[in-house]
Amino acid sequence: MSGRHVAYGDGVYRSRDAGESWENMGLEDSQHIGMIRIDPRDSNTIFVAAQGPLWSGGGDRGLYKSTDGGENWRKVLGDGLGNTELDDQYTGVSEVHMDPRDPDVMYAVSWQRLRNVAVVIDGGPGTGIHKSVDGGETWRQLSEGLPEDMMGKTGLAVSPQNPDVIYATIELDNRTGGFWRSEDGGETWEKMNEYLSGGTGPHYYQEIFASPHRFDRVYQMDVQMHRTDNGGKDFIMMDHESKHSDHHAMAFRPDDPNYLIVGTDGGIYESFDEGETWRFVANLPVTQFYKVAVDYDEPFYNVYGGTQDNNSQGGPSRTWDISGIRNADWFITLFADGHQSAVDPTNPDIVYAEWQQGNLTRYDRRTGEVTYIRPQAREGEEPDRYNWDAPILISAHDPKTIFFASQRVWRSDDHGDSWTPISGDLTRDEDRVSLPIMGRTWSYDAPRDLVAMSSYNTIVNISQSPIDADVIYAGSDDGLISVTENGGETWRTIDELPGVPDGFFVNDIKADLHDADTVYVVVDDHKKGDFSPYILRSENRGRNWRSISSNLPERHVLWRVVQDHVKPELMFVASEFGVFFTVNGGGAWTKLKGGSPNIAFRDLAIQTRENDLVGATFGRSFYVLDDYSPLRDVNQDMLESGNVLFPVRKTPWYVPKRSLGCGEPMCLSSQGDSYFMAPNPDFGATFTYYLAEGFKSSKDVRREAEKELEAGNEDVAVAAWDTILGEDREDAPAIVFTVTNSRGNIVRQIEAPAEPGFHRVAWDLRYPALQPWTPEETNEYFGSGGVLVVPGTFSVKMQVRQDGVLRDLGEPQSFDVVSVRPDPVLPGSTQEQRVIFESQVAELSRAATGTDAALNEVIGELDAVKETLERSLTDGSLYELANSIQQNLKIQQDRLKGNQKRVGYKDEGEMTVTARLWHAGFVFSVGAYGPTPEQRESLRIGRALYDDIVSELDTLVNVEYAGLKDAMDTARVPWTPGRGIQP
Repeated sequence: MSGRHVAYGDGVYRSRDAGESWENMGLEDSQHIGMIRIDPRDSNTIFVAAQGPLWSGGGDRGLYKSTDGGENWRKVLGDGLGNTELDDQYTGVSEVHMDPRDPDVMYAVSWQRLRNVAVVIDGGPGTGIHKSVDGGETWRQLSEGLPEDMMGKTGLAVSPQNPDVIYATIELDNRTGGFWRSEDGGETWEKMNEYLSGGTGPHYYQEIFASPHRFDRVYQMDVQMHRTDNGGKDFIMMDHESKHSDHHAMAFRPDDPNYLIVGTDGGIYESFDEGETWRFVANLPVTQFYKVAVDYDEPFYNVYGGTQDNNSQGGPSRTWDISGIRNADWFITLFADGHQSAVDPTNPDIVYAEWQQGNLTRYDRRTGEVTYIRPQAREGEEPDRYNWDAPILISAHDPKTIFFASQRVWRSDDHGDSWTPISGDLTRDEDRVSLPIMGRTWSYDAPRDLVAMSSYNTIVNISQSPIDADVIYAGSDDGLISVTENGGETWRTIDELPGVPDGFFVNDIKADLHDADTVYVVVDDHKKGDFSPYILRSENRGRNWRSISSNLPERHVLWRVVQDHVKPELMFVASEFGVFFTVNGGGAWTKLKGGSPNIAFRDLAIQTRENDLVGATFGRSFYVLDDYSPLRDVNQDMLESGNVLFPVRKTPWYVPKRSLGCGEPMCLSSQGDSYFMAPNPDFGATFTYYLAEGFKSSKDVRREAEKELEAGNEDVAVAAWDTILGEDREDAPAIVFTVTNSRGNIVRQIEAPAEPGFHRVAWDLRYPALQPWTPEETNEYFGSGGVLVVPGTFSVKMQVRQDGVLRDLGEPQSFDVVSVRPDPVLPGSTQEQRVIFESQVAELSRAATGTDAALNEVIGELDAVKETLERSLTDGSLYELANSIQQNLKIQQDRLKGNQKRVGYKDEGEMTVTARLWHAGFVFSVGAYGPTPEQRESLRIGRALYDDIVSELDTLVNVEYAGLKDAMDTARVPWTPGRGIQP
């Protein structure tokens, strides 16, 4: 592929454990690999079709062969294919195929191409179709019947039914070409059709796949997928009404001729009827986002972004639902390819979005209406040049004021309804067609493609100082930075940066949030083959610059920079392989991991109210780092020796909804495994802490010291028995968080990991559950948590527990829990009344469930007593007493929780304590409305019934059963459970 946003790799990888781990096997400078083929006779014989760098010449390009599993590589095709050695610098191999009857017969496609910011030349004299009959050792170019003109991107397929039949789709000059077929293994060819992949252009498609089930049926990847059933004589466009466009990949099932699976710009689709109908695979979060924006909606903000060919979209950063964020929670703000979005920070219903080439719109979130607001050239002027991803900027001084850019900067003071240019052309304004590429200029009749190219010589980024509204910066795609200090009346130009090649692309420019004279610029030269990270800082409005890339890794193209709104030195950069942060203004950078993918982050945004960092990835959708504010306090001393509990941000209080009927985060209920769900942030208050060294058990400390001696083959003293036995009795270390309310009463204790590093745990805003202890944790449908607290101010203290002893760590942190719960339809009780009532219910439930557990224990003990008495030397009176006590206990237990036999026959008798409590406490986990008068009455009746049961049990357990145990001890009856130390 030679598309505008192609990523780059670093060679061939091999896995020996089904993908669990990988090792690089070389060809590191291939950057783009078209195909890998393995000889079916020998898995150590491998062919790699390396297209080579797209943006520059050289590198590892051509067809490479290895006979030792990738340990060593030898180029077998690629040199001497063009008219000159320079042509060869841009010629790689995109495809390689084997004859299924004889793997020594092979076909390969060489492809000469180069792309830069201005233009793509998608072919050249080095492009061709080649054949080998000796296992790839020697090759000859096939030509008879093939075009004599320079060929562009070529797709190849071998018929599975008759491998002598070969198909080729070939791009020629100016997006012309067609479909060719050979019946003699490529020796001669016949042009069958003028059909060529269109739309974005042949360079974006052209893959063809021959059906394994029907001879001469070939599928061609295109905007709309096409198919021929007669070897290319005719092509039909396949049905796609329910499927996304822009097709790139395809596979078949050998055992099902009706099955197809295709990969498109919109994801993966399956068909079970040869493409008549399609099933979308909806659980793959693989959207390619160019840019990201956030709003300030209450209580939860939304995230917006423009996607590759999947519209501009918006969706919640979190939802009310306990399950998480569903696909259905997202909405479309604008059709087509989406690029930069922006949202009025004071009104979340005003959203700006655009499709490519600067087609700017304003979206009304209330009505769903779209207004077209792109600035228009004045009378007598030529049309403006807009970049594929033209920049939108909302002024920090007045949200009605927005800036937009073509080759000049435009300003609107009425949300885009009207526009005024505030600059002239701030680019080089070159004739891109006449610029040299691949070492020379090219004819009009060349395999170039400008139709789906961005306009060139355009402004790609703008920034306004949030301190001085007159200071505005503009950066172009052709190596210019322009600055005005008087609101656009006059501009000065910067055309070079220290240590940066000329003609750089300004990926981002940001005026400092805290200093009117400071500005940052992120520039990019990857479209000339330079993947170095370039980020620079100026403290005098661009007059002088210095690099702050410091220790950023090589080959990490930078895309975006954002600055913390509180601490000026805290900054984040988005790179081709992840996100980095600095706490000292670029003196040193650290990669942020925490579950984020090692993929291109094209944009970053900070939601300042929540201190959230939001990233737009190009292939793995959006990622959010919730509350990054602890990074403001990071310093070297803390990292080396500190144990820190960071401040806790304001916590929203509400009752999560259960739209799917289940009560756990990320639960799919009965939706099936293909149902996609993204996680919400953990509900409740999040505690972030850092442990420099962590805490270890005595055994861990001993073993670390011993391992150092063992590593040096030194003697290790055998630990004393007191040491070993003490280690066995020791509890594992743990961090304990104790939450107290404003009155200093303990509300919750939470155990957390004690390992070194950063950690986060969440308190779910509930008192502890009061269920009795069980050997194994049990899950209840409505949850087993305690009472939801009343919103208010709380404090949390961090301690370490080592060998059972607690010790304070760090300073306690106070935080607010604030209600965001919508007003209920009916007012209900106050939250204070609810907590008092639910606490009473929880207390009675604690007592009742504990009593039930105790009864089960005592009844079980009496089973053991009766068995033991049968083999004792006592008379039957003790057995009679034991049996009488046990039967009476069961009667009271039935009053407590019911008799299962009666329940099975729907004849439950008197309502039990458990039934009364279930009604009184149903609101616990699913609402915060009650109690109703009926629930209060249930608690009153349940309390009275329980008190009566306890009175009866007190006599049975503490008098009669206690007396029985004393009598058994006196009679020297063998020990049974529940009896103490024996006399």
